[in-house]
Amino acid sequence: MNLQTIRRASERRPLSLMIKSRVRSRVVFVDLIDISEGGCKLRGKPGFAAIGDRVTMKVGGINAPLGMVAWVEGSTAGIAFEGAIHPAVLDHLLEKIGFVSGEAPEDQSD
Repeated sequence: MNLQTIRRASERRPLSLMIKSRVRSRVVFVDLIDISEGGCKLRGKPGFAAIGDRVTMKVGGINAPLGMVAWVEGSTAGIAFEGAIHPAVLDHLLEKIGFVSGEAPEDQSD
């Protein structure tokens, strides 16, 4: 099995948003590439995260559920949330940061 064959439980929403996160209790600034109710994809400096690391983040002023790094490929990491973001909360968040269906929002820092 590879990353391309893993079925997603919910729709990914593409983004391009710089956010402040914590990985291994240290602050890192990463690009949030996509998000869904169950997780997200982040891009940072190579080595910013390792499989199994705990991740916390705020997106548009809203705390995302605690996450764990599920996979790392170069400077990109997949985060599986330990809880889920309710679809209505995710829709509100995307609206708040300026996401319009099919378009990524302008870069914003948290």
